[in-house]
Amino acid sequence: MAPPLTDPYGPEPLDPRTAPAPAYGSGALSDLLPAAMAGFEVPGMPATGMVLEPADRVCVFLVDGMGWELLLRHPDWAPFLTSLVAASRRPLTAGFPATTATSLASVGTGLPPGRHGLPGYTALNPDTGELMNQLRWKPWTPPAVWQPYPTVFELADAAGISTCQVSSPDFERTPLTKVALSGGTFLGRLTGEERMDLAAKRLGADRALVYTYYSELDGSGHRFGVDSDAWRGQLATVDRLVQRLAEQLPPRSALYVTADHGMIDIPFDEESRIDFDEDWELRAGVAVLGGEGRARHVYAVPGAAGDVLAVWSEVLGDRMWVAGRDEAVAAGWFGPDPDPRVLPRIGDVVAVARDDVAVVATRTEPHESRMVGLHGSMVPVEQLVPLLEVRS
Repeated sequence: MAPPLTDPYGPEPLDPRTAPAPAYGSGALSDLLPAAMAGFEVPGMPATGMVLEPADRVCVFLVDGMGWELLLRHPDWAPFLTSLVAASRRPLTAGFPATTATSLASVGTGLPPGRHGLPGYTALNPDTGELMNQLRWKPWTPPAVWQPYPTVFELADAAGISTCQVSSPDFERTPLTKVALSGGTFLGRLTGEERMDLAAKRLGADRALVYTYYSELDGSGHRFGVDSDAWRGQLATVDRLVQRLAEQLPPRSALYVTADHGMIDIPFDEESRIDFDEDWELRAGVAVLGGEGRARHVYAVPGAAGDVLAVWSEVLGDRMWVAGRDEAVAAGWFGPDPDPRVLPRIGDVVAVARDDVAVVATRTEPHESRMVGLHGSMVPVEQLVPLLEVRS
């Protein structure tokens, strides 16, 4: 592996080993459900070092895009959530990359990305050579082949625990739901209020695991930015939904409110948004560009991985952690002991934003390149997510 180039007249590249890798095994999203279910003694449950007080009924409410730091910035817009912050545990780390498909798979399987195998927004399918969008599941790939491990929900359901997911009807039959969240009963409800009421009702069983989800906060962040009235209005809605659910909890219940990632607004200027499609230097030797603006998987043409690493380190290494695949894996970015089947899905080069910068692709990724709010990195505003708790 070629060492990063250094410029004697400019800053040296960031050392990838200094990137704040997620706290897999003790305080990451992948640890939440195994810790919450520990009191049920479910066979086959992934191990974790996280400890949570047992409860007869467990509900996880995941709010897409509600980062810990963003929540702390808006106490007036989220008074109920803020009232839970003082008594909350330290925030969780989302996992790398901090993006929805990866995080939902980590939550649902109790495994880090290097095990469940969804290592980014888009990733290379080494069997076909195609770039796969793991959120939209395009092009089609057999779900059970791509992610073969059972979900926590499947394990709980097999152990006789009343298990369900309460979410938008749109998600019932998606491949991502199948590989990350399936098991028990899926109950589709259109509004957040309906989901809260039904989730509380389903917690009435003697032993229950209920998962519910809200996506609209993330959508507002991407479209308008997290420094917008639209985003703050959605946060206020989330606050009311959490309070509505909390006030209906049956006895001996534990409600955990968390998120899949945070978000950051990236300015629309050439210094902040580097356009891969217009940069011949970054394109040299690259066969496929994967991931997303703040967390890129870069797949090199055969024999060019060392050169691509050197160039990306030289051009971006003072603003992004740039590592070869082996270096990123050794640094723990994808968790301990990744499966061999997952390693070829990781870029030959992985570039992760430290500063307020993104590598966009305006021609090949026009929709993503127009987003105001972005995520994916390991910096706190994107990586840290709340673990708020209500008990009855």
